[in-house]
Amino acid sequence: MPLLRQLEFAFQTSRIPSSVAGVSDRGYSARDLQIKAQELLHSLGATRLARGLRVEWNPRLQSAAGRADYREKLISLNPRLREHGEEEIERTLRHELAHLLAQFREKSRRWIAPHGPEWREACRDLGIADEARCHNLPFAARTFPPRFVYRCPNCKAEFPRVRRVRRAVACLACCRKHNGGEFDPRFRLKLIRQGDSAIAGYQSVMSSEVETSLTVGERSEDRN
Repeated sequence: MPLLRQLEFAFQTSRIPSSVAGVSDRGYSARDLQIKAQELLHSLGATRLARGLRVEWNPRLQSAAGRADYREKLISLNPRLREHGEEEIERTLRHELAHLLAQFREKSRRWIAPHGPEWREACRDLGIADEARCHNLPFAARTFPPRFVYRCPNCKAEFPRVRRVRRAVACLACCRKHNGGEFDPRFRLKLIRQGDSAIAGYQSVMSSEVETSLTVGERSEDRN
C-alpha cells in the first residue's frame, strides 16, 4: 500500500483573528503547541489522529516555515518563526495540521494533493479559510548543486537531486495521469547521472525545492 510522503509545506502569511491566537498565553514550547493541536483535532472528531500527534521545533528547516509528516503524525516547525510573533506560529501550526487532517479524512488511504480541495476544507475547519500554500517570510533560501539526476522512463522528465534517492519513488505526473495518483512501478525514477556530471546543465537547487519540486509516490519499504 503506497504511503503519503509528506514534503516540506510552507505558506503565505496573513493575519488571523486574535480570538484564535492563544499561543502566547501558553508559551512557545513544542509541548504547548502539541496540546493545542490535539485540542483542535478533538474538536473536529479526529481523536485517533490527535492521540498520535507530535509537534517539534526543528532547526534543520531552512526556507520552509513548517513540515507535516502524516506517516509519523509529526508537525515540524522552523524555530525562526519565533522572530515573527505568535500569529505566525499559530497559522503555521494550523497550516501543517490541515495537511494531516486532510489525509486522515481520506478513508480510502489514496494519496491526496498537498494543497488540493481536501486540504482547503481542512483549513476552513481549522479557522484559516483564506490560507495560501506558500509563505513570504524572509527566510534565507540555501542553494546546493545537484549531485544526482533521475529520469522518468515514461515522460522522460528529469529530476535533479542533492541527495541520492533511498526509496522507491515515481514520477507524480505520470502516476496521476495513468494510475489515479497511486505509486506505479512503471514510472519509477531511474538514476542517469551522478557526481560532477550531474551539475552540468543545472543551476543550484534551493533547499526547499529539492523536495517540493519532486513530489512522488513511494512504497513503504526502503530501497538501496
